[in-house]
Amino acid sequence: MKAILALADGRIFEGKSFGAGGEVTGEVVFNTAMTGYQEVLTDPSYKGQMVTMTYTQIGNTGINPEDIESRGLFLSGFIVREYLDFPSNFRSTMTLDAYLKENGVVGIHGLDTRALTRHLRDKGAQNGIISTVDFDHASLVAKAKALHSMAGLDLASGVSCDKPYHWTEGAWKLGEGYPQIDPATMKYKVVAYDFGIKYNILRCLVDAGCDVTVVPATFPAEEALAMNPDGIFLSNGPGDPEPLVAVQQEIRKFIGKKPIFGICLGHQLLGLALGGKTVKLPFGNHGSNLPVMDMSTRTVEITSQNHGFAVDLESLGDVACLGHENLNDQTVEGIRHCSLPIFSVQHHPEASPGPHDSQYLFGRFVELMEKEKQVQA
Repeated sequence: MKAILALADGRIFEGKSFGAGGEVTGEVVFNTAMTGYQEVLTDPSYKGQMVTMTYTQIGNTGINPEDIESRGLFLSGFIVREYLDFPSNFRSTMTLDAYLKENGVVGIHGLDTRALTRHLRDKGAQNGIISTVDFDHASLVAKAKALHSMAGLDLASGVSCDKPYHWTEGAWKLGEGYPQIDPATMKYKVVAYDFGIKYNILRCLVDAGCDVTVVPATFPAEEALAMNPDGIFLSNGPGDPEPLVAVQQEIRKFIGKKPIFGICLGHQLLGLALGGKTVKLPFGNHGSNLPVMDMSTRTVEITSQNHGFAVDLESLGDVACLGHENLNDQTVEGIRHCSLPIFSVQHHPEASPGPHDSQYLFGRFVELMEKEKQVQA
């Protein structure tokens, strides 16, 4: 079936449909990861976006029930160069095409993703539309132009959990799957705010010795503190952090009371709660091969990232300092509070997909909680 991708600036890409049919809209971005398309598909941070994979062949490892990162697919559309309908992997249980159909996600393949990526890199991420029902170029461009910008959108509320729950699953082991860990063996109690949290973040927290309770994005800070946690975790998520004013107000109630660790959107929200500002990047950083420097050790890590906004370090004044720096575009990849046990990173230390260079950050969070416990003892 024919499919067309139209961008708001008038650029047209024709291809073929796979997955569900229909018409979908969203911000078009590109992801440079060579593997892990299933984790990309199930990352809630992509809500409201259509993802272009720069790697050429997608679908060759199929889909399995173990590599999902959330309860569903939240992205608007999936764009690939060459879709492969004959997966070869010992864990595969279905094709990517069938998976997209099952979840109602529209896909397009057979277009020049290299040209599309260069266009987005040069012109910036922009709104677009994929259609298998309307092939009129002018009509599609008009629809794309009419879409609201990602800036100013609160998307986290639409992907957060509805009520608190306990997480006890550890990291995956070959031949064993995901072990269930007895919370009684965990030394640190953590309340994790879900703005679109990925499952592997929770597994990494468990592996680090944390008894994790996940709460909705709007969960009152007073109720979280009543659980007497050793630390507060702020998760990743989609959209612009600035409209989440109520969330920022709740985060401020933890400052000076508990150690705090934030990732991605949680990092941006922490920056705003500390009095800083955020900015929208031209095309963001999406992929699993992005270099970052830990400023405390001068160690360079290859990281997994997925964000379109960044914290403005200067706006934080002397409240926080630079914790990590992106070595490609010199944007802020992490901040550290100057006097309190609070830090956050823009990249994803849990990876999934991606390298594990930054997983030590979960240990750093545990160290802060341990020091705080000793102070309180």
